[in-house]
Amino acid sequence: MNQKVKQTMTNEKNVIITIKRLGINGEGIGYYRKKIIFIPNALPDEVVVAKIIKEFPHYIQAELVRIKEKSPDRVDFPAGVDLAIGGLELAHLSYQKQLKFKRDNVLEALKKYHPRGYNKYKVKPTIPAPNQWHYRNKAQYQIEQDHGQINLGLFAPNSHQLYDLPIMPTQSEKTQKIERQIKELVEKFHVAIANPYRHTDGLKTIVVRQAQATNEIQVTLVTVGHLIKNLPALSTEIINLPNVVSVFQNETDWHNPQVWGNKTTKLMGKNQIIDEILTKKFALSPRAFFQLNPVQTATLYSHALKFLDLGPEDTLIDAYSGVGTLGILAADQVKQVIGIETIPEAVADANHNVELNHLHNANYIQGSVEKILPQLEQNGVSIDALIVDPPRTGLAKSLIKTLLKIKPKTFVYISCNPSTLAQDLVLLSDVYNVRLIENVDMLPQTPRCECIVKLTLR
Repeated sequence: MNQKVKQTMTNEKNVIITIKRLGINGEGIGYYRKKIIFIPNALPDEVVVAKIIKEFPHYIQAELVRIKEKSPDRVDFPAGVDLAIGGLELAHLSYQKQLKFKRDNVLEALKKYHPRGYNKYKVKPTIPAPNQWHYRNKAQYQIEQDHGQINLGLFAPNSHQLYDLPIMPTQSEKTQKIERQIKELVEKFHVAIANPYRHTDGLKTIVVRQAQATNEIQVTLVTVGHLIKNLPALSTEIINLPNVVSVFQNETDWHNPQVWGNKTTKLMGKNQIIDEILTKKFALSPRAFFQLNPVQTATLYSHALKFLDLGPEDTLIDAYSGVGTLGILAADQVKQVIGIETIPEAVADANHNVELNHLHNANYIQGSVEKILPQLEQNGVSIDALIVDPPRTGLAKSLIKTLLKIKPKTFVYISCNPSTLAQDLVLLSDVYNVRLIENVDMLPQTPRCECIVKLTLR
């Protein structure tokens, strides 16, 4: 929805809309004057009163004013949290219907892009999460100072409006508590806070990550600039908070659209925190990727490894490997694991995790998958099995071309975006059959879902 705005701020007061279905981001969809209208927090079959915010050439954005006819699937939104906050887009929908919505999202994406044989794919019901609340082990909150008031929380989607978050019901209680304690310390020590309007240096983001197995907590202070007023005093207080074992500073600048910059420095404490999945240990540095729902991660990875059908003579390529989770979990079943990852800190963590788990058949390489994979083949490496877990943008087209040439006999694709998955399957289905798609609900109360796809050579 980023077409050029017609910027028709309409003179309509309120409109009455019947909601037909949910959009991919969980918003209610209806029609007004033959145009599609998006209304967050509205549910299918509800009749609602909505206020039109903006009109675009092909669609309308609106906000919910009130509900005239309520859906039986509606549940109470968490108390004390603003409706505009991201990360709770489906919190007003019953959990069983959330699971159905996530499976339907996959089916809709397949129908839209129609990869070969898509109407015969077996798409299983979404596997529910055992905990629908307080499951997130990492909080990444923005901080700002507005007319003397410090806010620490999340931006509303597609806006620069930051909402202070005393409560966040999907966040683990420990990480949420540490975030709020750090806010109090920032106020106490008058720590400089970055100003996006004046482009002045200061604290910009506070990241708190908890290891479920050990309860160790890692704090990273993302700053614009290096020397920040009173940051050392803040760090000394943070390390004394319950379970906090390390404090880092990550430096970014105003030209970087991402949260994280490229330079990370340990201020005090341990280099990494240790977590555990399916009896294997994983050391995590601040920038290393790790799934946000540790309990459900075990479900996701155990299903993915089962789909691989690995044998003792196989070489497994763990692409987009992060800290080496999937490859290390599979190492006992194969002859050799080779992991590929672009982030240097993650590669260092992965190889450290190999040592941590006393493995001798796994190695992790820094670089892009599309470049490293052909090099491995040229060097005579037998690429028997491949597992990919790419970012939301999906697989690079150059990598897909490489895969279609190399043709690993066993191939599992883990996707966090049904749309890019379906697009990638259009190309991959030239050579592979899609045997099964398994959905795992990693992030309840949100539209997000992880899909595990089992592909076999035709």
